[in-house]
Amino acid sequence: MTITRKSFLQLAGAAALAFGMGATAAAAQDVTLRLHQFLPPQANVPKLVLDVWADKVEADSEGRIKVERYPSMQLGGTPPELMDQAIDGVADIVWTVVGYTPGRYPSTEVFELPFMMTNARAASRAYWEMFEKHMKDTEFKDVHILGTWVHGPGLIHTNKEVRTPADMQGLKIRGGSRLANQLLEKVGATPVGMPVPAIPEGLSKGVIDGTTIPWEVTAALKVPELVTNHTEFTGNALYVLTFVLAMNKDKYESLPDDLKKVIDDNSGLEFSVFAGGTQEDSDGPARKLAADRGNNIVTLDAEETQVWIDASKPIYDEWVADMETKGIDGQALIDEARMLIDKYTE
Repeated sequence: MTITRKSFLQLAGAAALAFGMGATAAAAQDVTLRLHQFLPPQANVPKLVLDVWADKVEADSEGRIKVERYPSMQLGGTPPELMDQAIDGVADIVWTVVGYTPGRYPSTEVFELPFMMTNARAASRAYWEMFEKHMKDTEFKDVHILGTWVHGPGLIHTNKEVRTPADMQGLKIRGGSRLANQLLEKVGATPVGMPVPAIPEGLSKGVIDGTTIPWEVTAALKVPELVTNHTEFTGNALYVLTFVLAMNKDKYESLPDDLKKVIDDNSGLEFSVFAGGTQEDSDGPARKLAADRGNNIVTLDAEETQVWIDASKPIYDEWVADMETKGIDGQALIDEARMLIDKYTE
């Protein structure tokens, strides 16, 4: 078979075109990201934060990224295992409570100290800035963090009125975090470890006399139907939890640059502030449900709140000492967090 120069060039051109089309198809191939978290899909965070993020990523990638959502631990394991699932690639992205693995990410606890935060937007902004400065390349070096935020002010919900630390004496209270449990102990209550979904049964059966959670989640748990007293604080929140949206590092690095940009454009500081603010915005409607039931909502004024703040001061000293054993300047973190939160509080 004789191949003329003309036909050879035609064949070569066709091959090059086919190769080019194949390369384009490969570059445009779809990427599937599995997003795993512990709440049911109708809960506020999946519905108002995670789905919004995932939908935006899918739209901005023009369908090249598909985010599969796995709520309620559908990929297996338990909530404390979520960070390792992101690190090991069991899931591509996880949303989790940092405190589910106590001591593993110690610097984040600066935002969980009692009466540290003022509002979720200010604290989430401060959290992201301090994450980038102090935590990104140290405590979180094994994952690619997409967002860092906190929820709205944590408060106390009890079966009796609580105004002073002395009113907590002898009460069994579900604590929201390691440091919140320390505060409960300081004021004479007995902290009870209990996952959020178990709170309604714990209250109805008298296993606990109350719980510390933000308003946002009280409606879904029917807390205002199970207790009739709620204690709020002026100025600063009793406590908050810290969250992260974390991505497997290898999965992120494997993305083409244009899809990395889609992820980057929908992550970081502004997303963190959006997430924290969205959670706090859900506090109002839930609080109204309790008020409409005629429940007793106690809002402590600044002077009454100061009594609680004074009771929490030993926790700061203990935390600084604990951080020192880990080679971390805890007091410097406290000072920086306070400065940033004050700066961003409106």
